[in-house]
Amino acid sequence: MRQVLSVPSQLGPLIKSARKDAGLSQEKLAKRLGISQSRMSHMELNPGSVSLEQLLAIFGVLGLEVMVGTRPSVASASTSQTSEPARQHATGRAGHVPDTKKTSEW
Repeated sequence: MRQVLSVPSQLGPLIKSARKDAGLSQEKLAKRLGISQSRMSHMELNPGSVSLEQLLAIFGVLGLEVMVGTRPSVASASTSQTSEPARQHATGRAGHVPDTKKTSEW
């Protein structure tokens, strides 16, 4: 199976499909992951609540792997041409003004 995901809502159907392809019920997959069946159901229905660690564990049990690549529309744009606001947004620093009275931002 090869599938491109671009939004979290696509994870639930992917997990459910891979689980069924593997012949596993939510209960059996949950048992292998050491979680409850209700948590497994919640993860399939609300994939935005799944941490990267949990996602990798699920993928490991289901025999899936994660591959990261650049989208064709993004590949043609040079990183050096990225605007400062876009860079700030990507690093989570958009609109951040450091307090100069403090010695550390953390």
